[in-house]
Amino acid sequence: MHRIPLIVAGLCVSISCVAADSKPVSDDAALGHAKALLARVPLVDGHNDLPYLIRDHPKHRGDLEGYDLRQHTDGETDLARLKEGYLSAQFWSVYVDGGLKEGWARTQLEQIELTKRMIERYPETFMLATRSSDILEAKKAGKIASFLGMEGGHVIENSMGALRAYYDLGARYMTLTHNVTLDWADAALDKPKHHGLTPFGKEVVREMNRLGMLVDLSHVSAEVMHQALDATEAPVIFSHTGARALAPTDRNVPDDVLKRMQANGGVVMVYYVPEFLSSKSLAWRVGLGKRIPKGSSKDEIAKIKAEYEKEAGLQPEVTISDVADHIDHIARVAGKDHVGIGADFCGATTPTGLKDVSTYPALFAELIKRGWTDADLEKLAGGNLIRTFAKAEQVAARLQKTRKPSLAMVDKT
Repeated sequence: MHRIPLIVAGLCVSISCVAADSKPVSDDAALGHAKALLARVPLVDGHNDLPYLIRDHPKHRGDLEGYDLRQHTDGETDLARLKEGYLSAQFWSVYVDGGLKEGWARTQLEQIELTKRMIERYPETFMLATRSSDILEAKKAGKIASFLGMEGGHVIENSMGALRAYYDLGARYMTLTHNVTLDWADAALDKPKHHGLTPFGKEVVREMNRLGMLVDLSHVSAEVMHQALDATEAPVIFSHTGARALAPTDRNVPDDVLKRMQANGGVVMVYYVPEFLSSKSLAWRVGLGKRIPKGSSKDEIAKIKAEYEKEAGLQPEVTISDVADHIDHIARVAGKDHVGIGADFCGATTPTGLKDVSTYPALFAELIKRGWTDADLEKLAGGNLIRTFAKAEQVAARLQKTRKPSLAMVDKT
């Protein structure tokens, strides 16, 4: 789930990985190659907001029968298009709005319950998953390993017990913040209060390590990124993000963090959010955001947007090539062992060529044309995430032998 970003200094450049002596690959050949590859190897997506779209749907609010994935939906995700996209594993975001005045934990429980019912409703396609090994098991069975990913540490309400309870309910990653700074961690798109993580925040990271819950650093400030990397004993993930060097928003990962991923062993999963992939699209979106008063309704926002488009023109186009540029940049700075896919389909605008979950092969075809090898594409598709997840499980097994459940509490004095 994404929102309008803040601007920070940066540089937008274009990268190509095609070797000077490589022969051009036709579009049809590249797409055929991509489909054959993805039929063979597991493809993992780190972030899809479908459960929230169902909860918030204007016609089928929370109604899994009404929002029938066996039919073509008005969103980006349904069963037919998932099959066409060759997806093998999905982290379904059980997102809770950090701006809620109350009920974070209740809403989180509702989202987990809704998502589990969604998975159970389509046993021919989905398999509830909690272990890294479930990905290959689901692939062999022709199903999609379906994980739960919590988006925002506000839902633990400063409670280690709640964190453990969510793990027991199946949550396998937690984004430390969403867009709201917490009592223990600074968000990328909110005012900083702590210069990173508080002592309790660092203990949250350690407790997630002990549980085997992946630490997700999407949405957090750069200071939190660095301090979490200092505190963690397990590899971390960015479930949906981009490269700040190419789009200057605090929502993306700076190069000095990318350079630490090799030592950490984690994976940075690239999203399809136009305003976070292009400096021009970012500037347009920020301009729109300044026109929208806080608390505006959807109808009010639509009216403001229409007026803004008359003045500023349509949002600058972002394409499949821009997404590939971010993947290339992260692969070059962090290494090809540390990049993955986290599309962040959330019912919003997507890059040209990546309209829905059927289009993963098109992105891989673009990378094939840039000279990516099958071995590196296999890592990108799912190998890197599977390795990261398995290592986190190994760390948890070790820590549980010597470390008791944390009783830490937030110090508000």
